[in-house]
Amino acid sequence: MSGREFAGASPVFWLAFHAAVAALLLVDLLILGRSRNAQAAVRQAWAWTAVLAAAAFCFAIFVSHAQGHGRAVEFLSGYLVEGSLSVDNLFVFLLLFRSLGLPVDAQRQVLLWGVLGAVVLRALCIFAGVALLSHFSWVEYGFGAVLLYAGLRLLKGKHNGENEGRQPAPIRFLRRRMAGRGGELAGSAFLLIVLSVEATDLLFALDSIPAVLAITRNPFIAYTSNIFAILGLRSLYFALAGLLDRLRLLHYGLAVILIFVAAKMLTARWIEVPAWVSLLIILGILGLFALASRMLPAPRTA
Repeated sequence: MSGREFAGASPVFWLAFHAAVAALLLVDLLILGRSRNAQAAVRQAWAWTAVLAAAAFCFAIFVSHAQGHGRAVEFLSGYLVEGSLSVDNLFVFLLLFRSLGLPVDAQRQVLLWGVLGAVVLRALCIFAGVALLSHFSWVEYGFGAVLLYAGLRLLKGKHNGENEGRQPAPIRFLRRRMAGRGGELAGSAFLLIVLSVEATDLLFALDSIPAVLAITRNPFIAYTSNIFAILGLRSLYFALAGLLDRLRLLHYGLAVILIFVAAKMLTARWIEVPAWVSLLIILGILGLFALASRMLPAPRTA
């Protein structure tokens, strides 16, 4: 690393990236979510999700010119892994908000603050992970084991909301805090829900950060790919809110991705998988399980 670089990139790149992030968040805050028409709001959410995805791909082109084609492929792979795992995160948010009966406007506020907090948490986790890997080689196997466990756990997970009626004590407490306010959030209830979202994201970061570090050890690439995926989380939630229940097999695909990345990290010393091969495998897994969710009939319930 040259003296002009900081954590994998020029300080100018870091400043420019955060300026772009601030501009995107400002547009999200001031312009989006103003429509009171449900269908128009969904179309707006899809449009903004597409804009953010296009921005990520434009950034990948910039990385290709600035740091080389290999770094750009690493960025896209990290972006896709983080974005796909974020979909699993959305299932949890959906169940949380449904359980609370949270109105759409309150959901927008909670998710906005959740995104801001996630940016800070992911930065801390990524830099801590890179530091650990650079000083202790055995940590790589620990991260691989965490990913393998997460993938196997996700294979057994359910995302159909069948247990929504059996609400845990924290949900019942939050509902009481909202009672009598017509669904409006008091300051304390709002803070508790935001903290719940942040805690959920932190738990998911324990899976996703090792996953992106299995793809790249460059802090700039790992961080920017994560942040671009997180930026699209809020609009993607509202775009997919009506479709998440239909993507019933997607979490199996996410489990396969985690297991693949775990295997890549655990065998990296003996088997080198090129970044472009990893990218194609991740795209193939996502496409296969998303298609299966739409094509295969849902099991009948008694």
